[in-house]
Amino acid sequence: MSLHEILEGCMQNNIRDHKHLYEKYYGYSLKIIFRYIYRYDKATDVVNDGFVKVFSKLNQFHYESSSQNLEMIFMGWLKTIMIHTAIDRLRKDNFLPEIGMTNEEIWIEDKSQSADQALLYKELINEIKKLPPGYRVVFNMYVVDGFTHQEIANQLKIAVGTSKSNLSKAKALLRSYIKRNELQIQVWNT
Repeated sequence: MSLHEILEGCMQNNIRDHKHLYEKYYGYSLKIIFRYIYRYDKATDVVNDGFVKVFSKLNQFHYESSSQNLEMIFMGWLKTIMIHTAIDRLRKDNFLPEIGMTNEEIWIEDKSQSADQALLYKELINEIKKLPPGYRVVFNMYVVDGFTHQEIANQLKIAVGTSKSNLSKAKALLRSYIKRNELQIQVWNT
């Protein structure tokens, strides 16, 4: 069954098509949510909330039925809804830090990396997870998801300057980690 057929069925409130769409994009959605919410139980709740929004707003998703990039267009639209849903949950919880382990597979990893680079990459992801929640959310939205500072400010209900400041502070914290790590490597190599 094609994505076009599934979407058409969903717009006609066909339960079977709702289930197909949910099952097909659940994993993708969970990876997006995990960048913002690290506890599995909360993340799955947010994914479900996101799908409720997807199904209720599906009539707002416009596409050409002959579009060869329908899946890419849909995934972009779905990603936006999932990110907004995660941010809504974080805002509702007053950006309380999430405690728990996150699977590093939610981040895109370059398989051509050397073993040292891969290790540094995983350590950097762990450092990103340790950022204060406000810094981490802005960092994810700007660096990973490509939002502008204006879009971040609008979504988080903060000033554009606050978004820029949080990003700058997040980068500074990560830079200090990298410098600290480089010094450790130099010590090990001597």
